[in-house]
Amino acid sequence: MELALAPETLARWQFGITTVYHFLFVPLTISLAGLTAGLQTAWVRTGKEKYLRATKFWGKLFLINIAMGVVTGIVQEFQFGMNWSDYSRFVGDIFGAPLAFESLIAFFFESTFIGLWIFGWDKLPKKIHLACIWMVSIGTILSAYFILAANSWMQHPVGYKINKARGRAELTDFWHVLTQNTALAQAFHTLTASFLTGGAFMVGIAAFHLFRKKHVSVMKTSLRLGLVTVAIAGLLTAISGDTLGKVMFKQQPMKMAAAEALWDGQNSAPFSVFAYGDVSKGHNTVELSIPGILSFLADDNFSSYVPGINDTNKAEQEKYGPGDYRPIIPVTFWAFRWMIGFGMASFAIGLVGLWLTRKKFMLPQHLRVGDDEVPHLVLFKNKALGPTLTKWYWLIAIWTLGFPLIANSWGWIFTEMGRQPWVVYGVLQTRHAVSPGVSQGEVLTSMIVFTSLYAILAVIEVKLLVKYIKAGPPELTEADLKPPTRIGGDSRDADKPMAFSY
Repeated sequence: MELALAPETLARWQFGITTVYHFLFVPLTISLAGLTAGLQTAWVRTGKEKYLRATKFWGKLFLINIAMGVVTGIVQEFQFGMNWSDYSRFVGDIFGAPLAFESLIAFFFESTFIGLWIFGWDKLPKKIHLACIWMVSIGTILSAYFILAANSWMQHPVGYKINKARGRAELTDFWHVLTQNTALAQAFHTLTASFLTGGAFMVGIAAFHLFRKKHVSVMKTSLRLGLVTVAIAGLLTAISGDTLGKVMFKQQPMKMAAAEALWDGQNSAPFSVFAYGDVSKGHNTVELSIPGILSFLADDNFSSYVPGINDTNKAEQEKYGPGDYRPIIPVTFWAFRWMIGFGMASFAIGLVGLWLTRKKFMLPQHLRVGDDEVPHLVLFKNKALGPTLTKWYWLIAIWTLGFPLIANSWGWIFTEMGRQPWVVYGVLQTRHAVSPGVSQGEVLTSMIVFTSLYAILAVIEVKLLVKYIKAGPPELTEADLKPPTRIGGDSRDADKPMAFSY
């Protein structure tokens, strides 16, 4: 009980809750910005009203999401000074550099151009207005990259030296920090997973409306865009995950071994479908595994040797001194599986959906429908699914909305928990990074306050999203259909600076 309520444990819980909550919004922000920009581009190119209605609908959901993401992200950064001052003092020279670039460059792009996009519907020509949402999308990607570069340095510290006189790490090569293979692999994986998340979000909401036979034209377009995004992003997420796994195997062998509950190193190391390990005895009591798969994931060779938890723990004791360098094995093992399972389930549902809703030219004449009709779900060439199976597909597609969000959360839990007991791998242990002057009561109080606040914000977020999701795409006005041709527009909406919200 004393260990469970120790300041270090409470500080870790608080940061973990904040991070997981914040990361629910990050992938949606990144992907919805890009998808909204794509829909607006389609409207500018074709002039079709369904693309403009879709742009306004998904754009409003994007704005709600990014507002919540900014609030939770600011609180997350405050904690470096609150509960982790020794960490900030020791590595602030390095860790702060990418975060500064994120604020000065990426956040500038986001905040400036999102303002122009919100208030510029009736003030900017449509091509300039379109450029604004693309700049927002670029800003979200840059923001993610700089933050991931900072996190990657914690996973694999490079471009620094230890100043023993001052007792801190100091930056020597900022470019190396930004471009090391860990940052590139992690950014690739996170961005592809973000678009998997946004695609599934779009599929789930479009399926909800199509199941009710509402807003059919707009939602058919949204469904196809979401399904294509899920299929492409799902494949790229698997490829990027494989790349990141190989980087992890070379840089953090303990994390790879813990992901599989592989206690003793072996050739043709298996991938465990299920395992239950006895930590005190250092082996798995129960295990169901497929031989050779882990070796292939780690080294592209089914016969390669993969060091186990016991081997790696012994090697780290010899390198860093006495101690237990194992993470919490059940957490890393199951987090790894939940991440892969929910992510790939989304990908599979997306592929099935693409086939079931394929284009008219691939269907016989009697199964084709008009633009304002709900598509038939056609499994075989001449036969659509029956009412029961059709209902179940739409319901499963709606549930898919949450699958990548679950996968993302478990992915970050695995990434951070698998690195323990290090906060900066091989350089600084987590127990040495906590603020020395913060008491148990202070950390517990702030954790309860922040968690309660987040619970309230979650209710507000869900209610706002549900309200606007149920309302569906807005009807277009004359002003929407005739955007200004010069900067500044006219004065017809001068008394409505938030015209986009009406």
